[in-house]
Amino acid sequence: MKKDEIMNKVSGVFGNVSFKMKKHSPEILMAAGVAGVIVSAVMACKATLKVDAVMDETKEKMDKIHTAEENGTTEAGEDYSKEDAKKDTVIVYAQTGLQLAKTYAPAVAIGALSIASILASNNILRKRNVALTAAYTVLDTDFKNYRSRVIEKFGKEIDRELKYNIKAEKVSATEVDAETGKEKKVKKNAFVVNPSDVSGYARFFEKYTVDEDGNSILNPHWEPNNEYNIMFIKAQENYANDLLRAKKRLFLNDVYEMLGLPRTKAGQVVGWVYDKDNPVGDNYVDFGLYTDNLSYSDFANGLDPAILLDFNVDGNIWEMM
Repeated sequence: MKKDEIMNKVSGVFGNVSFKMKKHSPEILMAAGVAGVIVSAVMACKATLKVDAVMDETKEKMDKIHTAEENGTTEAGEDYSKEDAKKDTVIVYAQTGLQLAKTYAPAVAIGALSIASILASNNILRKRNVALTAAYTVLDTDFKNYRSRVIEKFGKEIDRELKYNIKAEKVSATEVDAETGKEKKVKKNAFVVNPSDVSGYARFFEKYTVDEDGNSILNPHWEPNNEYNIMFIKAQENYANDLLRAKKRLFLNDVYEMLGLPRTKAGQVVGWVYDKDNPVGDNYVDFGLYTDNLSYSDFANGLDPAILLDFNVDGNIWEMM
């Protein structure tokens, strides 16, 4: 029994180690490849120091061949023709090439193995990316089909409320009294949205925004007058569609920059592709802006007005290019 337990534990440990090695194999292969390239370069430099001796020996042999050819005899007094000189020259060059090959062979071998290791690492990552893209495509398709069924049965407004967990609440706001010019606190009806309930691509267009590192950034395009903000967003949406039709592809980060929003890691991968004949998506950019899209999000102290935008990206456009 103890033997079986020991074997099971050993098997379990070996399995975990094997899985971790497989999981981190791209990093291991890449590190080994880079180290191998460095070692190969050092070995090549050392081998170069031996080349002078090989070339000196070759020069000495060729000088003897030329002297014998000019004199018509060897040092031993034997006849020596031009044909003999040609044959001996070929032999000397062949021997020199073989010596040089042997000198550099270790460095070349390690360099080749290092390059193969780097390529293998890249191949593993490429296969994993393909698998992740396929998985994402399946989930994205399923989610879009689900949303289309919700919209068909309940309408776009219900779909939007469910997707973003939008709640109608009374919130406190500060307004300026038109008669007295003094600020006063009032209660207003508003759509309240928690930032944690929106999708990874959705963003709030507001006075301050937060980047992926948690830094607060002032949006230079935000205006206190919400009508100006909506006009600005619609103008940028039209411009984004013009860019998409002109360039045939557009990254989400490009759109973020148009709106004064910080770039993201996902934004440099996902976006839109335009293909008039064989569309892969909607073939247009939609910011998900509605006329009643004024929402509120938690920021610093209390609730700040914000416009919720959710973009109809086609997915990972690197795989679509």
